[in-house]
Amino acid sequence: MKHFLLLFCCSLLFTACKDAPANDPNKLNIVTTTTMITDLVNNIGGDAVEVQGLMGSGVDPHLYKASEGDVSKLTRADVVFYSGLHLEGKLVDVFEKMGRTTNTIALAEVLDKKKLIGSEYFASSFDPHIWFNIEYWKQITVNLTQHLSELDPKNAELYKKNKDIYLKKLEGLEIEVRETIASLPKEKRILVTAHDAFNYFGEEYGFKVVGLQGLSTATEAGVQDVQNLAELIIEKKVKAIFIETSVPKRTIEALQQAVKSEGFDVQIGGTLYSDALGNAGTDEGTYIGMFSYNVNTIVNALK
Repeated sequence: MKHFLLLFCCSLLFTACKDAPANDPNKLNIVTTTTMITDLVNNIGGDAVEVQGLMGSGVDPHLYKASEGDVSKLTRADVVFYSGLHLEGKLVDVFEKMGRTTNTIALAEVLDKKKLIGSEYFASSFDPHIWFNIEYWKQITVNLTQHLSELDPKNAELYKKNKDIYLKKLEGLEIEVRETIASLPKEKRILVTAHDAFNYFGEEYGFKVVGLQGLSTATEAGVQDVQNLAELIIEKKVKAIFIETSVPKRTIEALQQAVKSEGFDVQIGGTLYSDALGNAGTDEGTYIGMFSYNVNTIVNALK
């Protein structure tokens, strides 16, 4: 059945491309998956590339399925950049199948696996939420630049220039983040969210991170999970817990009620961007703006 679905999908892709609008022949036509990857490609590629992202603001990449509207984008792309480490779980088989005829590149595969956080929830055996470590994002930036330069040598200097500019911005972000977090006492650095998207963040900045649904949003939080986490919140006197834009808020609201039923008042400290950026055209619609917003929201709520 699995092979039949893959063959059907590829057949659909081939058929749909005949009716797709033409791409600019003077630009590298790129398809991306997550909003983080889309933002990165736009920063490095600039006007030399044409970028089409599959996922928008608030979209959960763990559960995303390619729609009919994605068909022409994928088949006509010169290259498809995706995050990898099985983040885009339901698209992996499609990418592997397409990889025989189309450049499909998992950018996170460049990272040293020995340094990544292990996870039994993903086929890659690693936590895929690597964008919450700025150093890893720098490595992915360099990796993307190399691929773009190989695919489009005539614009290699432009890509290098854009990479250098972006890396400096990431260095500035790192300084800002560390200064903001330094204002939050270490004993208050307990981050409770809908799912464990922030483990790399916690590892880098000294937060204990607890996600109600585990690493993948494909898992469900049970009554016992809610109760156990409620007890931790009360024991540690955690002031605030957080909703995520790409995860339904009902689980966090249920957790809040469970805590209140035990006589402790925990606030919802705000909404964090975890698996997707904010709306296009806003600060939170960029990787740097999203990261800065998240840190300020977390620190202000937990102080």
